[in-house]
Amino acid sequence: MSSKLEQLVSSLQAALGEKVTKQIIAFGEVTVECKAADYLAVCQILRDDANLKFEQLIDLCGVDYQEYGDGAYAGLRYAVVNHLLSVSLNHRVRVRVFAQDEDFPMLPTLVDIWPVANWYEREAFDMYGIMFENHPDLRRLLTDYGFVGHPFRKDFPMIGHVEMRYDPEQQRVVYQPVSIDERNNVPRVIRNDGAHHG
Repeated sequence: MSSKLEQLVSSLQAALGEKVTKQIIAFGEVTVECKAADYLAVCQILRDDANLKFEQLIDLCGVDYQEYGDGAYAGLRYAVVNHLLSVSLNHRVRVRVFAQDEDFPMLPTLVDIWPVANWYEREAFDMYGIMFENHPDLRRLLTDYGFVGHPFRKDFPMIGHVEMRYDPEQQRVVYQPVSIDERNNVPRVIRNDGAHHG
């Protein structure tokens, strides 16, 4: 581990202490996990602590761990992962937090800490159905008005539920139930183990 990474790990431990439930160092990057109840406080410290100074939220995304590890995973289903950048100190950290309720996943919004979180959180809501408490304008961002479901959830069918087409008689776009059969999109690998290659 480089001395720069060691310094970051040390600063994170000093500033966050018991608020960090898990810390992972992989590929030269640090990931910290915290409880949903500590999420806002952790993010505030990450931004404001003089040894951390994570001024920028460069990404926020939802994650659905339902089929993670080929079904071996047994933890909470929905998480939000943030990528933070300190421009002034030139280091990065990843923050992961799990929503406690699988049926109604909800976390506090980060809009008051990093205003750029607005559209990232709207995307996570749209694609995963993760709610962000106190978000100023939580509505769908990428899917159409009236869209039902959240397309990045592992249990959402790959072909969707509806398809749209232009109807020349009505002279408008219409939605109708999907007319194609659901199929497995994983390519089949055919091996001929008995054949000798020369």
